[in-house]
Amino acid sequence: MPLLCVNVDHVATIRQARQGIEPDPITAAAMCELAGAAGIIMHLREDRRHVQDRDIDLISKTIQTDFHFEMAATDEMQRIALDIVPATVCLVPEKREELTTEGGLNCIGQEKRLIEYLAPLHERGVGSSLFIDADPAQITAAKNIGAEYIEIHTGHFADATSRSEQKEELARILDGIKMAQDLGLKVNLGHGLNYVNILDFADVPGICEYSIGHSIMSRAIYVGIDRAVRDMNEIIRNFVD
Repeated sequence: MPLLCVNVDHVATIRQARQGIEPDPITAAAMCELAGAAGIIMHLREDRRHVQDRDIDLISKTIQTDFHFEMAATDEMQRIALDIVPATVCLVPEKREELTTEGGLNCIGQEKRLIEYLAPLHERGVGSSLFIDADPAQITAAKNIGAEYIEIHTGHFADATSRSEQKEELARILDGIKMAQDLGLKVNLGHGLNYVNILDFADVPGICEYSIGHSIMSRAIYVGIDRAVRDMNEIIRNFVD
């Protein structure tokens, strides 16, 4: 059965709007776990716009499920990951000026560098994932790099402005999922998924995890974190695997 992993970055976004101490993403993470989340995701950006080093340190010491650490492939982030030893690292692209991650990581031509970058993390028992678009060349590169997982970027699908465009993006993603699975990669999905568009993946077998943050935290404003996580979990548990 596919699992729900909840990204709590936007709790930190609200906190940082006032540079205060609340709401605390660590508390939010614990509430997500109690509501049935199988893992917690945090993205420590280089500019520290939302999640802070303090959050990463505390979550690594208090989490009861799996901690998935999203990060750029920099020396600083590698040092942090080796210190906290998360369940997995997910390598993502970063642009200082972007509001949110706009696309997948370009793995093509970086295979040697990323193999060497991930090697010490693999030696510590940390799993690895690459956040990539559903592009055959990127999927092949991810396989050559030796990552255990890929997380297919679903943002273009989620942002489609018409159903026909959405169906085109969905077809690309479904083709990418099958190709990755045929190559022996484990597949996660994430970015822009919500309580409606996730239903397009209800009959897709073999997805390991759905990485969802913004839509859950948005619903939590109205109904609370517990209800928001449970509602999403209920949807995913009814999917075919």
